[in-house]
Amino acid sequence: MIKRIVKLRIRLEEQETFKALFLQSRSTIQSFDCYHVECLQAIDNPYIFFTYSHWASVEALNEYRNSDEFATIWKKTKALFGDRAEAWSTEEVITRDNK
Repeated sequence: MIKRIVKLRIRLEEQETFKALFLQSRSTIQSFDCYHVECLQAIDNPYIFFTYSHWASVEALNEYRNSDEFATIWKKTKALFGDRAEAWSTEEVITRDNK
């Protein structure tokens, strides 16, 4: 499993639109072997949002990223940006079970 973190800078006047778009898109995203997806907002900077998702594999993430659904969602999201997005695909190296 991989975990994907995407940092988004959303213009203040577009934040409610972004939140509504995220809620609309969540089930579509999860239909692509995505086990979990959530949206977080920075406490000290209201322009910064993060999406945090768990994917079955890199292949599952790429299947979504190459889909028409992603193209539609990303086009709508990108229109709300105040700056470029940043993204990281990660994997656990230390877990709660490690001692």
